[in-house]
Amino acid sequence: MSQKKIIGIVIFVVGLVLLYFGFNQANSAVGEIGEAITGKYTDETMAYLIAGIIATVVGLFTVLKK
Repeated sequence: MSQKKIIGIVIFVVGLVLLYFGFNQANSAVGEIGEAITGKYTDETMAYLIAGIIATVVGLFTVLKK
């Protein structure tokens, strides 16, 4: 396996971990109360979700690229 694919797998896994933390924070009691009051997620939750999506997509493209 090439070094590029290993880096892609690592980036993909890091993205999944960030998404997990983002969803976990969004579904926490504080996250749900904040969302109920303001109608949106906290900045920290959004940062986890956005970074997770970007890292997952970049990692996936890196692994699947020939």
